[in-house]
Amino acid sequence: MSRLYAEVIGDPIAQSKSPLIHGHWLEKAGIDAEYRHCRVAVDEVATYLTERREDPAWRGCNVTMPHKLAVMEHLDLIEEPARSIGAVNTIYRGKDGTLRGTNTDAPGFLEPLRPLLDEQHLFRMARILGTGGAARAIVKALAGEGFTLVLAGRDPEKARRLLDELAPEGEHHAVDIAHFADPTDFAFDDREGLLDLVINASPLGMTGQPPLHFDFTHAPPGALAYDIVTSPLDTPFLQEARAGGLPTVDGLSMLIGQAAVAFAYFFGQKPPRDDGDAQLRAMLTA
Repeated sequence: MSRLYAEVIGDPIAQSKSPLIHGHWLEKAGIDAEYRHCRVAVDEVATYLTERREDPAWRGCNVTMPHKLAVMEHLDLIEEPARSIGAVNTIYRGKDGTLRGTNTDAPGFLEPLRPLLDEQHLFRMARILGTGGAARAIVKALAGEGFTLVLAGRDPEKARRLLDELAPEGEHHAVDIAHFADPTDFAFDDREGLLDLVINASPLGMTGQPPLHFDFTHAPPGALAYDIVTSPLDTPFLQEARAGGLPTVDGLSMLIGQAAVAFAYFFGQKPPRDDGDAQLRAMLTA
C-alpha cells in the first residue's frame, strides 16, 4: 500500500497552515505518513470524496472554506458537535470504513481555556463578536460550558436566531456589534469568582479586512480577550487588551488546538506537544 496521508481541502487552499502543523507533528512522532493540501473546487466535492473513499492510504481531511456545508451530504455519518454546529471541518474514516464528519473548531477553541474552565465560578459570561461559521462553533462550545452569551453582529436578528438554534436553554442576548464601538460607563460586577471572556470571532481586524471597533470599557474587570484571527497574529484588539492589563489568547491557540484533535482522528494518536507548541509557534510565525 502507498504511504498513508491526510490533507486539507478548500478553494483557495495554498495559504493553509495545516500542512506545516501536521507535518511537524508527523516528523516529531516518527509516523511514516504525510499531510498535504488539495485544492477542490465547489463542483468537485462529490468527486473528491468518491475517489478518496476508495483510496486505502487516505486517512481523512480537514475542510476549509467554502466546503464545510457542501461535504455533509456526501458523508455516512455526521457526529456531534458538527451536527449541531451545522458545519464539518474534519472528515475521517471510521474503523468500519464509513466516512464520518465532525467539527474540531469547538474543542480547539476551548483548549487554551481549559485551566480556567476546570475552576468553579459564580457566573460565566462571554461577549462574542461575529456571527459566521467560527462564531457558531464558539457559541455551541461556550453554551456547553455554562456561559451566558452576548452575541454581537451587524444583524442582531441573525444573532438571535443563531442563539435560539445553538443555545436554546440559556438567557442569552443578541446585540448590534456597533454597540461595543462607543464607550460605556456601565458598572460591572467585580466580585471574585467571575469568568468573563471577550472574543473576536469575526474577520474584523484581519489583514485586508476592516478594523474591529471595540471599546474596552465594555470588558469587565479581569476579562480575558481572545482573538481567533491569525493574520496578523497580534491584532490591535489583543494589543489594547494587554495595554489595559487583561490576559489574552491569540488565534494560533485555536488553530493548533483544533489541528491536534484532527491529528488524533487521522493518525490514531495524540500529536507530540511536549514543548507546549513553542517550536511549532516559532515555525508558524517565522
